[in-house]
Amino acid sequence: MRGELLSETNWTASRNQRRLRVVFTREEYELIDFGEGRRLERFQGVLVDRPCPAAAGLSRCTPAAWDRTDLRYERDSGGEGRWSQPGRRPEGWSIRHGWMQLELRPTPLGQVGVFPEQAENWDWIERQLRRLGRSLKVLNLFAYTGGATLAAAAAGAEVVHVDAAKTVLAWARRNAALSQLSGAPIRWIVEDAAKFVQREVRRGNRYDAVILDPPSYGHGPKGEAWKIERHLDDLLLHCAALMTGPPALLLLTCHSPSIRLDGLRQRLAGSFAGVAAEAVRAQRLYLRTAGGRKLSSGLVAYWRE
Repeated sequence: MRGELLSETNWTASRNQRRLRVVFTREEYELIDFGEGRRLERFQGVLVDRPCPAAAGLSRCTPAAWDRTDLRYERDSGGEGRWSQPGRRPEGWSIRHGWMQLELRPTPLGQVGVFPEQAENWDWIERQLRRLGRSLKVLNLFAYTGGATLAAAAAGAEVVHVDAAKTVLAWARRNAALSQLSGAPIRWIVEDAAKFVQREVRRGNRYDAVILDPPSYGHGPKGEAWKIERHLDDLLLHCAALMTGPPALLLLTCHSPSIRLDGLRQRLAGSFAGVAAEAVRAQRLYLRTAGGRKLSSGLVAYWRE
């Protein structure tokens, strides 16, 4: 059953009536197969074939399914990528997760606007913020197209959404509108995440919770370099300086193969006062095919008051 779409005028009064989903329904998203360094997924009826380092060295289980692809992303020997459209061209393309609706479109880097493994994190964020039962201020860094932002806002939080890409932030705002959350208390910021956090510390601004989904490497809007192994610890310490006290909620995801599960847990616990290492949960994220095959999709460490 799909979640109810709400008008912008009644989202505050009705947010507690929204249903939570643990995973996407198969109608909305399905991992069909993976192997030989690629993965095959169906997003709302559109079959997408694209590179996947986690699938390198693995065998495909349903070779015939790959012949029906609608969109395929390829990289040449120089690392440049491009999309081809062997099948139909998607129009008015979007995906639903319960009440949430997210716009999809192919990007030059081979993404489509949603990381499906994050859906369980969105549900956890919304559940925990509702459980705390009070108004909270949430900082969402490397916020991409806004799934976590919308989950926090739907639970009643005031959210500061930070992403370095202006086009991606505009995309997130469209997702808020599609999800009937245009009137939610979300502040949209285009800025390098590390620099924004440092400025917030100097300004004396404070938050109750932090959500981070940092890339392994990247650049800010003015070319600021980011490498997770080098910069994550400092960023976490600056985030800790923004807390009003012990944090109400922390969630950190990681997609770098050089960072191990226990290391991610220890990094999160060691940065925030009042957060004991044994209380921080950490687990691997997976996508699963209908047949039960699991595709590794990163790590998550999380803590809640």
